[in-house]
Amino acid sequence: MREGAQLKDESEDLPLVDCNLSGIRVMQCLKNILLFAVLAAVCAHAPAQTSATDSLLLARADSISRQFNLDEVTVSARHREEPVIPVQKLEGARLEALSTQSVADAVRYFSGVQIKDYGGVGGLKTVDVRSMGTNHLGVFYDGIEIGNAQNGTVDLGKFSMDNIEELSLYNGQKSEIFQPAKDYGSAGTLYIKTRRPKFTDGKRFNINLTMKAGTFGLANPSLLYEQKITDNIHFSANAEYTYAHGRYHFRYRKVLPDGAVAWDTTAVRQNGDVSAWRAEAGFFGYLPEGKWHVKGYFYDSNKGIPGAIVNNVWKNSQRQWDRNAFVQGNFTKTFFRGYDFQFNAKYSNDRMRYLNPDTTLMYIDNTFTQQEVYLSMAHRLALSGAQALAEKMRGKPVNWDFSLSADWQWNILDGNLANFVFPERNTVLAAAATQLYWKYLKAQASVLGTFIFDKIHRPTLSTPTAYSQRPQCTPAVFLSYQPLLREELFFRAYYKRIFRMPTFNDLYYTDVGNISLLPEYTSQYDGGVQYDKRWQESVFRALSLKADGYFNQVTNKIVAIPKGNGQYRWQMMNLGYVEIRGCDINASATLCFARELFLTLAAAYTFQKAQDFSDKSEPLTYGGQIAYIPWHSGSATANLKWRGLSLNYAFIYVGERYHNSANIPANHERPWYTHDLSLSYELSTGTKPLSPRLHFAVEINNMLNQQYDVIVNYPMPGINGKGIVKLLL
Repeated sequence: MREGAQLKDESEDLPLVDCNLSGIRVMQCLKNILLFAVLAAVCAHAPAQTSATDSLLLARADSISRQFNLDEVTVSARHREEPVIPVQKLEGARLEALSTQSVADAVRYFSGVQIKDYGGVGGLKTVDVRSMGTNHLGVFYDGIEIGNAQNGTVDLGKFSMDNIEELSLYNGQKSEIFQPAKDYGSAGTLYIKTRRPKFTDGKRFNINLTMKAGTFGLANPSLLYEQKITDNIHFSANAEYTYAHGRYHFRYRKVLPDGAVAWDTTAVRQNGDVSAWRAEAGFFGYLPEGKWHVKGYFYDSNKGIPGAIVNNVWKNSQRQWDRNAFVQGNFTKTFFRGYDFQFNAKYSNDRMRYLNPDTTLMYIDNTFTQQEVYLSMAHRLALSGAQALAEKMRGKPVNWDFSLSADWQWNILDGNLANFVFPERNTVLAAAATQLYWKYLKAQASVLGTFIFDKIHRPTLSTPTAYSQRPQCTPAVFLSYQPLLREELFFRAYYKRIFRMPTFNDLYYTDVGNISLLPEYTSQYDGGVQYDKRWQESVFRALSLKADGYFNQVTNKIVAIPKGNGQYRWQMMNLGYVEIRGCDINASATLCFARELFLTLAAAYTFQKAQDFSDKSEPLTYGGQIAYIPWHSGSATANLKWRGLSLNYAFIYVGERYHNSANIPANHERPWYTHDLSLSYELSTGTKPLSPRLHFAVEINNMLNQQYDVIVNYPMPGINGKGIVKLLL
């Protein structure tokens, strides 16, 4: 009451203007009340008509409520990790367009690579990078190395291109630190990445049916099936059969040093047949901030070995049976911000039988079986505190990571040779690495420790004899400098010291092996420059230029020398020393002439001077270019693509070389080159996005019918062709 009386007294003393204002406010209040009453009446008489409106209002209110009650979200991103040392890569449409039957055929287009090809569809094919030797190249299949403790070489002719998605070649090592210790243990690495299932919207399976047929009796059907089990678990299976009788015509011509023709004849290559099965199956899973996969692989082949054409012998009867099987898996996950973990495991079982039934030389029927168990763990820690400190002090972003990885590998070899010692090897590897990205500078450093323990089981002894190699510690340093952040111009350099362990054959092969062999060491020095440019609205869409100069040293090189006074018994010895000087140049460009008309050009050139300085007392070989290494080699490709039509041209050149370190006219090998052409077309069988597609391709290889040898006395095929039909469901 006191408050009401007080308000009344105050109102009586208000001026006239204030009274009029109060009246206006009262009138507005009455209008609002009346409007609310009308709306309430309408709503009361028409509930059905307004139910949708009420729902919409409630939904909007609920949406607004949700918007104001979102949980806190932290957004973070790592600095884009450009490779410190660039990679040579073939992938996607460019890889598919090349005229290739195996991985070895595709690797020929990389610079700094020499292929040892013994001819035929099933012939042995090995790779040598920068003249350091086949055993210094690590070959990784879906991230895990393909091992061969027996002789250290990997036959890339066994790996079909049917299920390959990407090939990557690194000099030195892979340009990242979150990897197993094995990845640090080679002078160069080749990564074979198989296809991982991908599904377009609305699809739960993919089926690819492929049939390849060509000259030399080639028949190569394959089937790929992919299934989406759940959104996070996929399954893939791939099977392939390859058959070829391997007979092809070749011209064999021998010219003497004085220019006279010793012989000139045409013959048919014999005993080059191959029959091979390959099957793969795997599960692929995705986790929050992680992924995993488990894969099984099986390969079985029966093939003839054409052999060298010497002493007027044109046909050989040797045969080889290979059976390779492995199961491997990978698990990778980020457990918390700044910490990543990776686990790899593998078991492999490989069997090889070699038969030489020719009793005029020596009857041989040898069977070898090797087993391998491999386990690896890798950890990566990102120092986010270092980044925050650098940004606070200088305003420049920095990423600084550390990694630690440890591997264990067990190998055993069984054979039916007389007096065989059945070697067993345990290998432990530990690697520590760091990586720093700081504005203009990218740097990596690593150190690898290797510990090897061997046992041999002599038939005459009841207990095995143990041997241990001296522990090895090998460092590597990589640097990349980008002077202008807005321009993709990089200067780079690296140094790496690494070794390769003698194989079981080097150490323990009956009457040939030398148990006192030391590891073979390499020192690599590299310096280079790279420039990349991209355009959006121009005829030129992309340009990439790379150039590297390098110097390599190979010491304690393992070579075979005659044992005793005879030339028919050999023994492995550490006698070799090789120096390699060279340069690799790569260029590629993409042009767009119309909306869907693209031209992609690529070229690679290699110069190498690889000299043998093993023995000063041998003037013919001292300082000579080592066997089969050309001074000049290169390749060029051009791909023209318009909608579903693709035309591809490829050229490979290998210059003059010698098949022996004695660089004399009798050992000289002429240059060789090939021209390959392929045409492919892909069409859809319907108008819907998920309609089946058909892919057709025709290849013509060695169009000019060049007659050449990669390895002396192993003639390669002349002109040949292949047709491909693929159905994609």
